[in-house]
Amino acid sequence: MSEHKSELLKLLDERGYIHQMTDAEGLDKLASSQVVPGYIGFDATAPSLHIGSLVQIMMLRRLQQTGHKPIVLMGGGTTRIGDPTGRDESRKMLTDEVIDENIASIRTVFEQLLTFGDGPTDAIMVNNQDWLGKLGYIEMLQKVGTHFTVNRMLTFDSVRLRLEREQPMTFLEFNYMILQGYDFRHLSQELGARLQMGGSDQWGNIINGVELGRRMDGIELFGLTTPLLTTADGAKMGKTAAGAVWLNEAQLPAYDFWQYWRNCDDRDVGRFLKLFTDLPLDEIARLEQLEGSEINQAKVVLANEVTKLVRGEDAARSAEKTASETFAGGGSGQDLPSISVGAEGKRIGALLTEIGFTASNKEAKRKIAEGAVKLDDVVIGDAGHLVEVADGKEMKLSLGKKKHGIITR
Repeated sequence: MSEHKSELLKLLDERGYIHQMTDAEGLDKLASSQVVPGYIGFDATAPSLHIGSLVQIMMLRRLQQTGHKPIVLMGGGTTRIGDPTGRDESRKMLTDEVIDENIASIRTVFEQLLTFGDGPTDAIMVNNQDWLGKLGYIEMLQKVGTHFTVNRMLTFDSVRLRLEREQPMTFLEFNYMILQGYDFRHLSQELGARLQMGGSDQWGNIINGVELGRRMDGIELFGLTTPLLTTADGAKMGKTAAGAVWLNEAQLPAYDFWQYWRNCDDRDVGRFLKLFTDLPLDEIARLEQLEGSEINQAKVVLANEVTKLVRGEDAARSAEKTASETFAGGGSGQDLPSISVGAEGKRIGALLTEIGFTASNKEAKRKIAEGAVKLDDVVIGDAGHLVEVADGKEMKLSLGKKKHGIITR
């Protein structure tokens, strides 16, 4: 049982979200006595976040579920700079229009998972360009710069690791942690934010904000981080051989999103159910106990629940139907990725790469040689096999047991 008194920390603890806290007792006491506005920052470098960000979004959902106020901070300003944390190279510069379009697109996922509005516990989305864009350089140096020492900034992993690898770091990027610290201070002043949450790699940046609030305003702010999320085989969450697992439908079809969760490692099922679904803990405990082929039932539950939260009930139902039709071998399913070969047809090796099943033609040839590739459930052993489809017909392309697609004329 959790030793915490507040519903917030009890829930976060029981479901495995807590890695570090600046003052656990103080935050627990605050969350027991009042609505705590808390925030997480997301930069807008693409039109969608990927599932590596989903644990953070779920933390904001947990904040709301326990009667507190989630603040989604979009980094319209900091996206122009780039967080050097965990990166070896500078971020590409985006135009204002692209950043604004990305933010509008990303918002749609937050609207699935949080309730927005004007109430005391309703979520709000803010953009740090609104205040960072107005800061004068001299004013910034005077007001904020005096509270940061270069000696200490050089000790943070985001800077130290880059320098150790002898990778260049621009002065622009070096400012990132100052601006992120200022965000916390601004949100505490304007919106009463008392808590910043984030992944474990953000601990140094969060501490900066906590200290800045204390030095500039004499207010106690709190920080909380989640463990670094990796899959059971050690891979970073959200990355696959085929690329990032995007949260938005436009970047990744619902079926592929559903399949990612359905195909997770047996060892990850219980942990993922706790982090990414609202299922009760006793039901999760029951599903965790399933063994052998029965664990697949738990994976289907996981895939359905996460897809329902992120993409909506219809998307989850449709993806499961497509999967059952495909695996049963009876039908092709409507949500599978599809590719056209035209009247002249295409070689099967090239098709595997074009549809995203293999990363290169070399890998496609290897998979074909291994006997892992089927057309309408018939093994194809020749990488030069020409795939032709009659007008108005379609064929099913399969790589192993888990990747399926539709080939049309």
